[in-house]
Amino acid sequence: MANTSELGESSSPSFHNYASAASAVKLASLGLIMGISLLGNVSLSLLLLKDSSLHKAPYFFLLDLCLADVVRSAVCFPFVMASISGGSAWPYSALCCKLVAFMSVLFCFHVAFLLFCVSVTRYMAIAHHRFYYKRMNVCTCAAVICMVWTLSVAMAFPPVFDVGTYKFIREEEQCTFEHRYVKANDTLGFMLMLAVIVGTTHVVYVKMLCFVYDHRKMKPAQLVPAISQNWTFHGPGATGQAAANWIAGFGRGPTPPTLVGIRQASHPGNRRLLVLDEFKMEKRIGKMYYIITLTFLILWAPYISACYLRIFVRGAPVPQLYLSAAVWMSFAQAGANPIISFLFNKELRVRLRACFPFCLGTQTPMEPYCVI
Repeated sequence: MANTSELGESSSPSFHNYASAASAVKLASLGLIMGISLLGNVSLSLLLLKDSSLHKAPYFFLLDLCLADVVRSAVCFPFVMASISGGSAWPYSALCCKLVAFMSVLFCFHVAFLLFCVSVTRYMAIAHHRFYYKRMNVCTCAAVICMVWTLSVAMAFPPVFDVGTYKFIREEEQCTFEHRYVKANDTLGFMLMLAVIVGTTHVVYVKMLCFVYDHRKMKPAQLVPAISQNWTFHGPGATGQAAANWIAGFGRGPTPPTLVGIRQASHPGNRRLLVLDEFKMEKRIGKMYYIITLTFLILWAPYISACYLRIFVRGAPVPQLYLSAAVWMSFAQAGANPIISFLFNKELRVRLRACFPFCLGTQTPMEPYCVI
């Protein structure tokens, strides 16, 4: 008995030291994630708001993502840090816990719904670009964003009334869904909806990649204007059309007799290249958004897997180290979008150099981005 007592006395301080070290690591890592998220998302938001050349449909959605991550980092993460500092206990009221959990789930579904809508718009920009440029204006983007927020609120609000109850989960050190066994569980529908949204988003991107692959060998249409060496055309309006082509810069040979004294316009030989450059830019933006979507899936997959394990396996033992790492990976998603955006979007890097020339390298010319 004496040996057992001595063992317990010696192990208690070591456990206390381990818990203190784990809390310090969690606080430091979450503080780092919070700082990166606030700095990156605020900087990218200011760039998108300040630069008028970035006032386009894909960047309106990116701005909404950044602002949502800013609010999540500034509102939700401090409560998690407070619960860690309080010894993995919730120091506030039950209503406050429900509100924080509501906002956490709201931002999670918001990212999922918005990335799905972005994937649809990316497919339209590649496969139906004329319709996309005609319809995808500021009002359409605002309507899509409002729809996304409405759907997100509809998914996150019911648990406030104890439908899939929001509670403080000590193992996760946050207020969120209480995931119970499937027979006594109300959260299965919410988790299935999240999985379906993310899966459907990837299906849309796969369809877009298949479209690009199928059309990779198509050559651009070649304009063959009507030209002549002696301007003897036949048919109604033939000579007039040929003269119009000559004025536009397509004609070769002598000046038409009726247009002597009129200067021929210089034809921009890269007019078709503008369309090709624009197509490449849309592919780069689509690649950026797909990497954002893939990163969202990678960072949330461990936590979602743990939730499904607790739902479908009664009393499933989830290792504490795995659960803590999964929760912190879901937190890291809030700071990933600005890093991905600057790494995989040349246009954002160019505009960042233009706005902050004193802290970055030499400026490079802006690629053409116009609607033909």
